[in-house]
Amino acid sequence: MLQFGLSTFADLGDLSPRQRFQNLLEEGRKADELGFDVFAVGEHHRADYAVSSPPVALAALAAITQNIRLSSAVMVLSSDDPVRVFEQFATLDNISNGRAEIMAGRGSFIESFPLFGYNLQDYETLFAEKLDLLASLCRQEAVSVSGKHVQPLQDVTVYPRPVQQPLPLWVAVGGTPQSVVRAARYNLPLTLAIIGGRWAQFVPFVALYKAQMAGHDHGGAQICINQHCYIAEDSQSAADDFYPAHHGVFSRIGQERGWSPGGRSEYDTALRPAGHLLVGSPQQVIDQLCAEYDAFGNTRFLLQTSIGNLPHKKVLRSMELLATKVIPAVREYAKGG
Repeated sequence: MLQFGLSTFADLGDLSPRQRFQNLLEEGRKADELGFDVFAVGEHHRADYAVSSPPVALAALAAITQNIRLSSAVMVLSSDDPVRVFEQFATLDNISNGRAEIMAGRGSFIESFPLFGYNLQDYETLFAEKLDLLASLCRQEAVSVSGKHVQPLQDVTVYPRPVQQPLPLWVAVGGTPQSVVRAARYNLPLTLAIIGGRWAQFVPFVALYKAQMAGHDHGGAQICINQHCYIAEDSQSAADDFYPAHHGVFSRIGQERGWSPGGRSEYDTALRPAGHLLVGSPQQVIDQLCAEYDAFGNTRFLLQTSIGNLPHKKVLRSMELLATKVIPAVREYAKGG
């Protein structure tokens, strides 16, 4: 069955970290009650985001949920220790009775590199070596490995052992052929983040992944499409609600990186059926998700509603509309595809 999940960076907006964490817990609990398949939390080391340790936040969610799978989105693996990441998620897997997932990536920010003593010149090799070690830890009990950026291990077993064997590990990419090929080389599920442009631009990356995966004997090509998504009762309300939060986030990032975030006209273009934003009425979002499913043949959608200073009540209402109006219709469509 086509899966649907929610992801969040736990943006602070105008909130204190304490209040944002309370909202995060309510979002996760509500997602579980509404029947979403996955709830995913991202790692950041900045003043504008609350979560620097996804496993801690996810463990709190494990205690107040029953069925929903709990994932990072993402763990910034390049500046972390794969052994510690495995230990943390194996612990989460036991606490949650087998509901943990790891989504590893290089992240969209670089603050963690100097914070933990890593050199940005090693950007590529850090991730490659650490992913190799983490994949081995998730799949097998005794691990032997050596490299420039990972500690030498010889026939070592790391504890605690997870409930799930293997412990699920996804690779998140922003859309480069090299990253897609790497995920396929390790026979790992792929999460493709679509945060700009036209969504159809990303279809060739999925085709490349499927072609690379064709040689594997098991597992199949699991593909997750990750996008910003917001639903209201009508299209105009949805567009007007989401714009200030979306524009605020991308204006701030644009100032840091030296590019223009655009204004309302660019935003409205991104709301069109070919655009990257899933923002509109339930029927508009149903239509776009069905079109994307036809093009990607994906197994999961991961939707990010909680962004910037979007009011908490509106986040919860969008979740309700997704669960009650949109997801049943798209799943029914996928059954006939």
